[in-house]
Amino acid sequence: MRFLAYDLALQIIRDLQAPLAIVRRHNAALAKQGTNAADSVLLNLAEGSGRDGGDRLHHFRIALGSLREVGAALDIAVAHGWLDGAPLAGERDRLCGMIYGLQRRR
Repeated sequence: MRFLAYDLALQIIRDLQAPLAIVRRHNAALAKQGTNAADSVLLNLAEGSGRDGGDRLHHFRIALGSLREVGAALDIAVAHGWLDGAPLAGERDRLCGMIYGLQRRR
């Protein structure tokens, strides 16, 4: 069941541990939301990969929305000065492109 987008999403979860630990010291709710959103990306990629048609697209769209939510949580942390720069921006952009590609496959 593993595929490139799944593996990248899993790596992003691992790599988010340190930035989200910093966020947690300032805003535990925001860190929890970022963690939940990152987990949702992986879970919806897994579920969508086992579905067909519109149901498959639905899960991939949710994964994409959750990935954007991760980015927003990190943007908030950067705006507050808790983090420097946008953590994992390149990896998140790459995964976004992969999810768009999954949505185009039938």
